[in-house]
Amino acid sequence: MKILFIEDDDKLRQELQRFFAMQGYETCEITDYEHLEEAVLGAQGHLLLLDINLPVTNGSHLCRELRKKTSMPIVMITSQNTEMDELLCMNYGADDFIAKPFHPQILLAHVEAILKRTYQSQKEGERIDCGGFFLDLSKGTAAAGGQEIELTKNESRILYTLAKERGKIVSRDRIINDLWDSELFVDDNTLTVNMTRLRGKLESIGMTDVIRTKRGQGYLLI
Repeated sequence: MKILFIEDDDKLRQELQRFFAMQGYETCEITDYEHLEEAVLGAQGHLLLLDINLPVTNGSHLCRELRKKTSMPIVMITSQNTEMDELLCMNYGADDFIAKPFHPQILLAHVEAILKRTYQSQKEGERIDCGGFFLDLSKGTAAAGGQEIELTKNESRILYTLAKERGKIVSRDRIINDLWDSELFVDDNTLTVNMTRLRGKLESIGMTDVIRTKRGQGYLLI
């Protein structure tokens, strides 16, 4: 799991990174305050720890804008511990709220509870977060921005295989093997046809170029 940090207190940010790294998490600090939204979406993390008081922009505003484009869990960190602050954070789309000063183990407990709730429940038959859109295996559909498309069994399984490894290259052989394991028999040519159709369907709901081809390596869901 990859934890993103947006915190302008250098000492606290570095301490949190070391702490979470020791717990086995991949960590990524984001300090480009002029382009925070783009940096967060590009980092492809599993959870964001976001300070409210930031240079250039307000953390609450950033949370609200991010929530329009990603369902990644967001934990707000603030020096203000009031019910109004907590209410505002939740209204802006935050998943949790923790006030400074806090013990790292308390923060860890909050983070792990959210990660467990968010990702361990993503089993076949439930909605799977694919970044800017959702895959529903039980319905055989993908949806984004209020639009929904029907997928074939092959298309659903291909997208599921890519979603499990989102941000990583998945080889053609791995995808074909996953389809064979699911009794969806395809060969290399059939995979190419299915991939082309799947991309076309995703483009129809605004998801353009979300599946990238890595020549000689495979495919990547961004």
